[in-house]
Amino acid sequence: MNQPLPAVSCGSTYLSETEVAVYSCILENQQTSRKFLNALAELEIPREQLEAAVTRLKELGLLRSHAKDEAVLVPVDPDLAAAALTAPIQESLQHKRHQLDQISVEFGRLRARFLEGRRRGTTGNIEVIAHLDEVRAALNRASDECREEVLSSQPGGGRSPEVLQEAISRDTALLARGVRMRTLYNHTARFNAPSQSYVSVMSGLGAEYRTVHDMFGRLIVFDRELAFIPDREGSLGAVVIREPSIVTYLCSVFENEWAHARPFADAAVDGLESVAKELDGTILRLLAAGYKDEAIGRRVGMSLRTTRKHVADIMETLGAVSRFQAGVLAARAGLLDEEPDADGADGAHGRRDGRAGAGGDEPATGAGDVGP
Repeated sequence: MNQPLPAVSCGSTYLSETEVAVYSCILENQQTSRKFLNALAELEIPREQLEAAVTRLKELGLLRSHAKDEAVLVPVDPDLAAAALTAPIQESLQHKRHQLDQISVEFGRLRARFLEGRRRGTTGNIEVIAHLDEVRAALNRASDECREEVLSSQPGGGRSPEVLQEAISRDTALLARGVRMRTLYNHTARFNAPSQSYVSVMSGLGAEYRTVHDMFGRLIVFDRELAFIPDREGSLGAVVIREPSIVTYLCSVFENEWAHARPFADAAVDGLESVAKELDGTILRLLAAGYKDEAIGRRVGMSLRTTRKHVADIMETLGAVSRFQAGVLAARAGLLDEEPDADGADGAHGRRDGRAGAGGDEPATGAGDVGP
């Protein structure tokens, strides 16, 4: 019967220097009595360590007692000892491999039924995925299966270099298959260096990017058949939508925003003044509509600190002492009637020092982090 593998502490080897020395000594003498080992202990090795080494070597199967005299120790071929010692491990590995194969086959059968049921509409066309790792897996699967087009709306001032690096390999594979990719960002992404580099690389491969002053939210659509939207605020989950009428509506929302968006360019090329004025115009309209700073920041893709700085500067420019008064003064001046268009019509009093996007590159959370 196979014996359990003797325990060994984490980071240790199975044989200590003392155990190797004892085994070598016995090997040289072929059959060594404990009396000889006791004499050896008096010279170099403490008795306790010697006894422990002999016990350990017997546990590992490297020593055995002579059939006629248990006091005599006989060395065992290390290959035979290793084979006996690892047999339970090999058996366990084979069992686990069998389990893996069985799970793959049986769950694969269910996958086929699941897809068939989805096509018949029996599983529902709206699915909520609660966990981020499952969202990533679903997005990666959708990306691998995409054939024609990806539409993506990514609010926020920019994404982290790590997220963008991950997106490059995935998006490159999509473009190599001839998939058309269009992505919307907030204007503040123009001021985010990692986003500028990412857009520059991917644009050269055929992807298309535009920016808007006020986005409708996070959205990813594959082949106009499968859409991902955030689950709820503060959640890392996503809602997967396959219902054709809803997906068609979401695509129309994207197309309308795309038609009024500007082609992506970095701030230096497109001009700080124009983008800053457009952002301030949007902030002013949201301010007059009663939005709080947190909500304004989310809409325009700025951090809360930067949003508050913009609001304070706008109020100072208007000579307002309260948010309500700022809205009244802006309305009297006709500033709320100016809606920026795709050509960049000016909004309210803009920042002239080029700080429109400062602090607006907070990493986004949720499903959009792993989207194209």
